[in-house]
Amino acid sequence: MPDYSELGGKLSDMRVLFIDTVHPALRQGLERAGFVCVDASGWSREELLRQCGDAVGMVIRSRIRIDREFLDAAVALKFIARAGAGMESIDVPYAEAKGVSCLNSPEGNRDAVGEHALGMLLMLLNNLGRADRQVRSGEWQREANRGTELGGKTVGLIGYGNMGGAFARKLVGFDCEVLAYDKYRKNYSDPYAKESDLFELYESCDIVSLHVPLAPDTEYMVNAGFLDRFRKSIVLINTARGKCVRTDDLVAAMKAGKVTGACLDVLEYEDLSFEKFDPRTAGFLDSDTWKYLADSDRVVLSPHIAGWSFESHERISRVLLEKVISLGLI
Repeated sequence: MPDYSELGGKLSDMRVLFIDTVHPALRQGLERAGFVCVDASGWSREELLRQCGDAVGMVIRSRIRIDREFLDAAVALKFIARAGAGMESIDVPYAEAKGVSCLNSPEGNRDAVGEHALGMLLMLLNNLGRADRQVRSGEWQREANRGTELGGKTVGLIGYGNMGGAFARKLVGFDCEVLAYDKYRKNYSDPYAKESDLFELYESCDIVSLHVPLAPDTEYMVNAGFLDRFRKSIVLINTARGKCVRTDDLVAAMKAGKVTGACLDVLEYEDLSFEKFDPRTAGFLDSDTWKYLADSDRVVLSPHIAGWSFESHERISRVLLEKVISLGLI
């Protein structure tokens, strides 16, 4: 591995560490602008700490947590560019206090998230997973797979930023009412969703979809108390973060009939990288909770791939490129 720490001049001044792999459009654009991009995707945390001292930028997904130790070591750092929406792997307040710009790119994958959420919901309501398996095995069960229409239902969105707004736009044409609750915004009603409060969601919703970041006030926000407040039985969609939902409580609510179905692209048992199950929760795969989720026809699962399209892969890099260039470092 080359050691860049002794280099001076413009090379050292404009060095950007690519800690994770992203679409090449970002690296190509930064190099055209005059940055020196270094592939650090194979470096360990210890190697990164040794080499980050003169880097002006870091490009990450979720492989490494950018904490105080990292930020103190990266004394020349001007920006952190996250290829994605969530910022929970970065100590944002400490970074910003040190003058580091923290950039994310929800504009790049919001449409992919909206399409994925809609696809999971339609698959669940129309029993497509079960019907597909049955036909492949030679069964032809029409009545057992009679579906439920989305039209006429009330869909509640918790969080109405890039992701929630994109999902609302995808719902146009399905003749459903869309309510949106966002505790951080005011006056955000638009042609796609009506601004609401949690009480209205509890009273009216047939379907609830999460579009919030993982933060202290959203960690395990979906728990037994939350689910008990809904007047009607609901379908839950989670394309946000796994730890927004206490899975044991969700399964208990499904068994009790409070939740009629769940579309889960994320699980609380994911590793920080989102690439695998967290080895610290390996016993989860032997738990009754997991067996219920894995066996139930009322559950649709995917491995954190909402927002993981070919188009969003490139778009995320182009969004970040524009944001980095706008900082005016070169």
